[in-house]
Amino acid sequence: MDKKLHLVSINIPWPANYGGVIDVYYKIKALYDCGIKIILHCFEYERPRAVELENVCEEVHYYRRRTGVLSNLTYLPYNVYSRKDERLIGNLLKNNDPILFEGLHTCYYLNDSRLIDRFKIFRECNIEHDYYREIGNAEHNIIKKCFFYIEAQRFKWYQENVADAELMIAVSQTDTDYLQKEFPRHKVEFIPCFHGNNEITSTAGQSDFLLYHGKLSVKENEKAALYLIENIFCKMYPYRCIIAGMDPSSTLLKAASRYGNITVEANPSVGRINELISTAQINLLVTFQDTGLKLKLLNSLFAGRHVVANSMMLAGSGLDALCHIADAPEKMIEKCNELMNIPFSTDILDERRKLLFPVFSNEYQAKRLIEMINF
Repeated sequence: MDKKLHLVSINIPWPANYGGVIDVYYKIKALYDCGIKIILHCFEYERPRAVELENVCEEVHYYRRRTGVLSNLTYLPYNVYSRKDERLIGNLLKNNDPILFEGLHTCYYLNDSRLIDRFKIFRECNIEHDYYREIGNAEHNIIKKCFFYIEAQRFKWYQENVADAELMIAVSQTDTDYLQKEFPRHKVEFIPCFHGNNEITSTAGQSDFLLYHGKLSVKENEKAALYLIENIFCKMYPYRCIIAGMDPSSTLLKAASRYGNITVEANPSVGRINELISTAQINLLVTFQDTGLKLKLLNSLFAGRHVVANSMMLAGSGLDALCHIADAPEKMIEKCNELMNIPFSTDILDERRKLLFPVFSNEYQAKRLIEMINF
C-alpha cells in the first residue's frame, strides 16, 4: 500500500537557495527517495511556480498568499492568517493521509475540527516569538519595528495551537528542550535540518579569503554581516573578506565599500555560493539568536574548510567540537589570523565524518521520521 504524506510549505521550495526552503525541499526529496508519495501544498510568495517539484512529489498544489493591510487586522499572526485558504483545507480533506505542517506560519488549519482524527506533525523551524522580537530589535524603521513586535506577541499567543499536533519535530536540541517544557505531554523529537549535502565535500588546502554567507535581506543576517564588517573584517587586512547572499541592502553595501579588503557578492548562483564555501579558508558564522539550527553551519561543515562561529550559532547543534568558537571580536580576530596560516587537513575531515554521520544524514533522518509517522 502506498504511503502518502501531505506537506504544507511556507513558500515554494524550489529553487532551494535559502534556509527555510532548503530544509523543506531536501526533506521532500529524502522522503521521496524512501518511497513516500508527497502531496505538496505551497503558498506563492515572491517565487515562481516550479515544475521541478513534480519530479519528487505525487501532487503539487499552489495557493495565493493574502498579503496586505486587511490580513493584518486579526489577532492571529499576520504570517499565519495570510496563509488561510479554503482550497487548502478542501484538499487536505480529500483523504486521511498524515499532514506535516512546515513551521508555525503554515498552521492555520492544524487545529481545525475537520482534521481532528488525522495524524498531524508540526515542524518547528524557530521559536517564532523570539525570532520576530529580535528582528524588531534590529529594525530601524519605526513602522516595521512595531509590526515585528506585534507579530512576536501574536506568535507567543498562537504557539499553544500546536498542541493539536500528534508529533513535534524540532531543528535543534535547544528548541527540542523548549518544546518539551512547553508541551510536556506531547512527543517532541530532534530532527536537524535537511540539506543538500549527501557527503562531505570539503577539500584539504589553503586560500586567502574569509567568507560570511546567508540570505542578506533577512534582518538577522544583515545584522551579523554589519557586525562582522565593523568589528572583524575591517581588521583582517590584507586578507580578503567576502560577504555573499541574496538581496543585500544599500546600508550593507555602503558599510562594506568603506574597506578595500571587503566585498559583497549579491545574489550569487547556487554554483557560485558553493564554490565560495568550499574555497574559503575560513567560513565565519555569527548569529545573535540561539534558536533554530543554522543551515549555513551545516553547509560550511559539509563543504567548507575551517569554521569559526560564535556560541549562539552552535546552540543546541551538538557540533561544537567541529568548530572554533569565539565570541568577543578580539578573540575572533585572533583565531582567524591563526587559521589563515594553517592549511585545512585530511585529519580534520576524518573528525567531521565521525560526528556528522549518521545524525546529519538526510536518509537517516528521513527513515527516523517515517518510523514516527502513523501511516
